[in-house]
Amino acid sequence: MKNCIFCSIAKGEAKSWKVYENWKVCAFLDINPANKYHTIVISKKHYTNIFDIPPTELKEIISVVKKLAKIYEKKLGIKNIQIINSSGAEAQQDVFHINFHIVPRQKGDGQDIRWEPHPEWTKEYDRMLKRLKQ
Repeated sequence: MKNCIFCSIAKGEAKSWKVYENWKVCAFLDINPANKYHTIVISKKHYTNIFDIPPTELKEIISVVKKLAKIYEKKLGIKNIQIINSSGAEAQQDVFHINFHIVPRQKGDGQDIRWEPHPEWTKEYDRMLKRLKQ
């Protein structure tokens, strides 16, 4: 995809700090890290988001996410991580190339991801499930 920074990184055309690479997946340190070792894992082939990536390609990315999590645990002692994917502008996706963030977390790191709960929506669950099964 033209003008995609993640495609440029995958091709080695843009500067990055790669922590892992194979023939389908690339992982690199985030240029705007939330914490030390904040890593982005991408498909080398351009897919916009979760909605258009084939399952086999998605499995490749997720297996690398798991591999890196285990490496970070073993080599760095990291025992708490968040794995984040945003798909679509309204979901706060800002680079439109499938990606997963591995964000190491520790107590007092100043990071906070919280959603506003809406327990009143549970009243709609039966109707919601019915719509999914149509």
